[in-house]
Amino acid sequence: MIRVQLADDHKMFRQGLRMLFEMEPDISIVGESSTGSDAVQRALELNPDVILMDINMPGLNGVEATREILEQRPEIGVIMLTMLREDEQVFQAIKNGARGYILKDVDSAELIQAVRIVARGESMIDASLATRVLSEFKRMSQQSEQRNREGLTDRELQILTLIAQGMSNKEISAKLFLSEKTVKNYITTIFQKLQLTDRTQAAIYALQKGLIKTD
Repeated sequence: MIRVQLADDHKMFRQGLRMLFEMEPDISIVGESSTGSDAVQRALELNPDVILMDINMPGLNGVEATREILEQRPEIGVIMLTMLREDEQVFQAIKNGARGYILKDVDSAELIQAVRIVARGESMIDASLATRVLSEFKRMSQQSEQRNREGLTDRELQILTLIAQGMSNKEISAKLFLSEKTVKNYITTIFQKLQLTDRTQAAIYALQKGLIKTD
């Protein structure tokens, strides 16, 4: 039996959901909440399998309630419900750990399917939002990767990788078809950017910061 908690400030909407799920033999409504704070408290008490969480509720909103719940009960599958396609809230809810994002005007069969999917530990995002969600997280990933580079160029990262592998300036110049003077200049720049003084420090720093990967 899939144990579901409802969190929405509209009583009639919760009643409609309860009636819908009571028709399903494998789904049971174990609790209801009308505010974000109560949703958190009830979730910690009931430990449901799935929570249908309205994004906009009085006081603590659904996005923050989701964060608080999943910090303590990460195994709970939270599905966000909303009337609007609000990208920013979608991204924040997913970053907070929500496994589903469904529009309230969705077909009832699709909502029931989403509950079962999330209860299995999988994710469910409304098709009209999926492309924008993927694009945003790709952009965020690229920004994160750029920050992790510590301002180094592709060539500097390449040379830093070879330093971490123990290569000398002469070996690096031969491998990259650069003069030893050019390699030395690159290494000086790398040390300045990383505020380090020698090759060993540079290699250790790069590995610790995840700037490079080496066997």
